[in-house]
Amino acid sequence: MPDVSTSAGGESASGDVPETISTYLRLRGLEPSARGVRRRRRRYESDDDNAPFTSGRDPRGLDDVLAALTREAGWNPQLAREDVVRTWNEVAGEDTARHTRPVAFTDGTLTVQADSTAWAKQLQLMRAHIMTEIVRRYPEAGVTGVRFIGPDVPSWKWGPRTIPGRGPRDTYG
Repeated sequence: MPDVSTSAGGESASGDVPETISTYLRLRGLEPSARGVRRRRRRYESDDDNAPFTSGRDPRGLDDVLAALTREAGWNPQLAREDVVRTWNEVAGEDTARHTRPVAFTDGTLTVQADSTAWAKQLQLMRAHIMTEIVRRYPEAGVTGVRFIGPDVPSWKWGPRTIPGRGPRDTYG
């Protein structure tokens, strides 16, 4: 095995092989040669992303990595819509949130169900304020409108699977 002792300048005693590369080669059981180092150096100069000890190779925080992942995967609009639902009590207010809940997102329209028809009508009057708050907090959500509906009551007269007729009569008795 060759002598890989270093001088004060960081170069090996054999010539122009840097200490870091000679240490790496020694640990791998390979013999450092100036010709191989020059070949690798040229390759690293053309591919700066893989060069060690260069800028951009610093470790990044988990939040930065996750933000880049969601942005590249195109998940930001969906996550923003999820945040609207998750923080509904902050967007609409505590009192309003106790009587309402978001139930659907369809083509940019947020559908909110209220406990009573009175709450649904009151929220229709507050539509502009709630819409402004959603757009201010979550611009990536893509909410273009808000629809307020009353309580969910079963109906056999409406919907895509209705048939003409009187409906169920002896089902509950």
